Amino acid sequence: MAASLSTAESMNLLQFLKLVGQLKRVPRTGWVYRKVKQPESVSDHMYRMSIMAMTITDPKVNKERCMKIALVHDMAESIVGDIAPMDKVSKEEKHRREKEAMTTLTDLLQGVLKNEIYALWEEYESQSSPEARLVKDFDLAEMILQAQEYEELEETPGRLQEFFDSTEGRFRHPDVIQLVDCLKEERRGHMSKAAEPPTHTS
Repeated sequence: MAASLSTAESMNLLQFLKLVGQLKRVPRTGWVYRKVKQPESVSDHMYRMSIMAMTITDPKVNKERCMKIALVHDMAESIVGDIAPMDKVSKEEKHRREKEAMTTLTDLLQGVLKNEIYALWEEYESQSSPEARLVKDFDLAEMILQAQEYEELEETPGRLQEFFDSTEGRFRHPDVIQLVDCLKEERRGHMSKAAEPPTHTS
């Protein structure tokens, strides 16, 4: 029978789970700046990325590892918030803040789990593995999928073009490139339809 956690360890785990739970209440800053109604939370974004990771069929990457990286990659934002380019924080300072937050979070955990979560976050940050690079593709793809959904929900086709522009040429995995091509084709269809002059009936 596995050894149970001590009371102190259980209390630390509880605090960890409460901190991570903040992600449900941290809005994705890019949507806030663009005045999107009811912007998604960071955990919303991470959830769909994890589902994307479940769809992997590429035998050269570890699906389970991709799912774990997707769940961990933005975990620091539970403490530092979602720092977007519009916030004018340097890449180095952003990394410093998030590294400090990840240390705070993982210090509440024990042994293997503590090391695993921090290592997964660091792997994503350094883009040091095929899994980390694929999850980065998912990060960008999920963002533009969400952008298209907001355009549809608000009936403002093309309004969030800057998010598509920011990802141009950045996708690397062929499966993700194909998915993004399908998304863009669907979006072009919606935009063309919206641009058609209204038909008048007598």
